[in-house]
Amino acid sequence: MPLRVRRLMIASALSITALTAGATAVAVAAAGSPSAKEDDQPPAVEDYGYPGAAAILKEKGITLHKGDGHILLTKCDDVDKQITVLTRHNKEGQYCFRVTGSTGYLTLEIPETFAIQAEEHPVRATLTANGKTETLDVDRHRLEGVGEGLVSSPTILIELRVGS
Repeated sequence: MPLRVRRLMIASALSITALTAGATAVAVAAAGSPSAKEDDQPPAVEDYGYPGAAAILKEKGITLHKGDGHILLTKCDDVDKQITVLTRHNKEGQYCFRVTGSTGYLTLEIPETFAIQAEEHPVRATLTANGKTETLDVDRHRLEGVGEGLVSSPTILIELRVGS
């Protein structure tokens, strides 16, 4: 093989090696440094806030704070309703919740609650009136009156729990 061809082949091989090493270094540097957009993103932290709570407050007049996603507000004509809260707070006189698991919780505020009905799951309801908090257990397929009697003040339902 002539010397000139050999030098050309060696020079070409060195050029290809240098280009490959340079491209690898650029790719590693790009992968290792997050872009400014990625730096601006907050970390994903679940706060268990109820999705669409502001719209529900505006539309339905109740506050749904947070829960584990297993007790959900639903239409009261749905067959799968599990918990019915009777109230003087809205025109319909009730709010209904669907239970999607064997356990669940939801913190909320439903003013003027006077009864709670449980269907498939027993429910533990926490209520408050005049600065005092009370917990009531409602067995499945039962309707329990709460608050608002002849001498009672209007009661606010503040939590629903299903399961242990």
